[in-house]
Amino acid sequence: MEIRSKIWLEINGEPVFGSGREALLRAVDRLGSINKAAGDINLSYRRALSYIQSMEERLGIRLVERKAGGRHGGGAALTKEARDFLRKYTALCKGVNEMMDRRFRKVFGGKG
Repeated sequence: MEIRSKIWLEINGEPVFGSGREALLRAVDRLGSINKAAGDINLSYRRALSYIQSMEERLGIRLVERKAGGRHGGGAALTKEARDFLRKYTALCKGVNEMMDRRFRKVFGGKG
């Protein structure tokens, strides 16, 4: 038996960040393109862009620097603020999971 959890952040009841949006930002970072990132995680470009814009608006920080496309293509890169936010989110998730694992072992016994 194992324990599973899902962590997401909200502001005023509106979702801001969770595993899906984390995957989107990491794909943008890896692929250098919102369009390619969207395809990689099975989202439409329009939905991916909407997620990025809503995260930026709700957090009040720029997450992705966008360069317009065209004949020779555009691109996208994470900002320093986005990398810092991802680092903090990862640390939060790790801490919560460690706490849950300890509690799981205490309640159910075993390795967890």
